[in-house]
Amino acid sequence: MHTFSHTPHSGTFLATIDPRVKLLFSLALLLMVISGSGFLLPLTAAVLSLGCCFSSGIRLKTLALRFAEPLFIIFMVVLLKLFFTGHSPLFSVSTFGLEVTGYREGWQEGLLIAARIIGAVSVVNALACVTPFTGLMAAFSWLRLPQTFIDIVLFAWRYLFLIHDDARVIYAAQKNRLGYCDYRTGLRSFGTLAGTLVIKAFDSSRTITTAMEQRGYDGNMPMLKHKPFRIREVAVSLTFIFCLGLLWKI
Repeated sequence: MHTFSHTPHSGTFLATIDPRVKLLFSLALLLMVISGSGFLLPLTAAVLSLGCCFSSGIRLKTLALRFAEPLFIIFMVVLLKLFFTGHSPLFSVSTFGLEVTGYREGWQEGLLIAARIIGAVSVVNALACVTPFTGLMAAFSWLRLPQTFIDIVLFAWRYLFLIHDDARVIYAAQKNRLGYCDYRTGLRSFGTLAGTLVIKAFDSSRTITTAMEQRGYDGNMPMLKHKPFRIREVAVSLTFIFCLGLLWKI
């Protein structure tokens, strides 16, 4: 679970920047990475973003887990583009009487899409690494996302870890009692585990609702209040966006 619960170091410079500035900067960079026609901007964004991730203290193993699914998608996209897009043969292989041809145009398009995916995923990971989750939700609230959605996400994020801890305790108890000694017993134990967690989640939701109503909860959270923008942060962000915009045109 620590893969998703990483908290940025409070002593780093990036962690002290206004979350709204970081969110707007990341959104602008994402748009440029996705819409760019060259390799330079996506790769530059990936290098800068990965540098931010490592500077915030994230481990290489955690970062590799976050990139596992995007890398699989990249592999499949490059293969499909290589063999099904283009008209200039790059290579040809005969296998079991079937001739497979790779095309130059498909290879280039596949690599461009791969660069965009890597750049976009790196930017999103960098934003998550240098911004606390509550600060990120506050920034989304400032962008006028529905308040109900923000509240649900905050509560889900908070109690997801508690449910995970309960699941670990139940799983350990089942395993000590040979609840996973064979396939059939394991399925029965897993069903019991899932059902217990659903009941616990439902009971916890009722308890939380009652407790918050008794404490005068009216739908407004103090953490979602915003301070004025700092001119220096905005100016530096705009400068970076302008510089990256020059790469976007290349």
